[in-house]
Amino acid sequence: MTREKSVLVIPDKSKLAEIYAASVQDYEKALSVFVEDLSRLLNQAGLRPTIKSRVKQFESYYSKRLRLLKNAWMESGIASPVNDMLAVRVVCPFLGDLAVAENAIKEAFTIEEIERKGAERSFREFGYESIHVLVKIPEGLEPLCKHLDRAVIEVQLRTILQEAWAEVEHELVYKAEFTPFDEPMKRKLAALNANLTLSDIIFQEILEYQKRLNTELAKRRQAFYHKIEEVSEPELAGGEKKTAQKELEEETQRANQSSESKFELENFKSFGMDGLLLAALEAHNNADFDKAEQIYSEIILKKPEKEILAVVYKHRGMAYFAQSRYKEALRDFSACLILDPECYKALYYRGVVKSILEDHSSAIDDFSSALKIHPYHFFSRYRRALSYWKLGDSAQALADCEIALRIEPDNALARHLLNQIKDRISQTDF
Repeated sequence: MTREKSVLVIPDKSKLAEIYAASVQDYEKALSVFVEDLSRLLNQAGLRPTIKSRVKQFESYYSKRLRLLKNAWMESGIASPVNDMLAVRVVCPFLGDLAVAENAIKEAFTIEEIERKGAERSFREFGYESIHVLVKIPEGLEPLCKHLDRAVIEVQLRTILQEAWAEVEHELVYKAEFTPFDEPMKRKLAALNANLTLSDIIFQEILEYQKRLNTELAKRRQAFYHKIEEVSEPELAGGEKKTAQKELEEETQRANQSSESKFELENFKSFGMDGLLLAALEAHNNADFDKAEQIYSEIILKKPEKEILAVVYKHRGMAYFAQSRYKEALRDFSACLILDPECYKALYYRGVVKSILEDHSSAIDDFSSALKIHPYHFFSRYRRALSYWKLGDSAQALADCEIALRIEPDNALARHLLNQIKDRISQTDF
């Protein structure tokens, strides 16, 4: 009774095939231009996804059209158009990338529709997950896109793991004539899908942790370097500190913009030592040195692997240095070097403390050891030049300072030191 009310539409396959054959090359040209624009757009948003595209093959198009007509006839409704004649798939490493990609697409194109496949399923169900964004054909491509059921390009957004599931599910379920999955098999598929989904979530959590850790490390490193300048070069430290602060603010802003997910430390307790280290770094960067030292010391008492232990000693030494507790800082940097003799940064940091304590000969030894490991490290080169200058060895100071300025030509501190060295040499020659 219901079916009699609907109009039975029989599409002419031969005529549709002719239209398709006449149009397919234009479709491919339009899709190629769109993919180039999309790739450039996503790169500007900080993403480097894998992008795939295809023009739907005619037999696949015709079968889908018949299926949509059948559904409409069964439900006494209007048949939906084929939306994916032109389709692009954007495959990203992480869940957070999908939101970034979706927002970039929404800002750049006119969106007809967004469908979140799989969002309606309960946790007990398994199935395909993807974000499908129907983008209106850009105005410049309209002449190449005639005869489409709907003037859109379907952009599918997935993670790598969602893509893997979709490919397998397509073979097992979608393309099969008959899928006799009993309950045990369905449970296995549900468990597999749940594992992939959980893996996506864990990957995203690890990424967020790393971003936050890198941001905190950058803050701590900048604060340490400019504490050095405040102690040893107070006449130049102010201007340099302002520049570094501006760079730090920009770096932090970029890190925050790279993902919409907000980091909460409580969510990362499962990271064990890494979570404790991040908590210590946050306290350190907020100048809560008591808390930072407490957490660093807690990690040390847990006796982790020597690689981790070396890092913690180095960071705790930096916290001591920030408070001008130089003896404790020397002790921790030395402890780091016992565990990791190749840590050029610990050598550099220890050399800095020695130079502040006016032990320039010993500081030079540390800077020289750091440069044997990393000959391009600007700060070790500059600091060794400064120590040579304070010992009155203008020739060695000049040589190191000139090399340092090859690495960082615009560094104000090194240029200031170079001028001082040249003034002294010219006065001596006179």
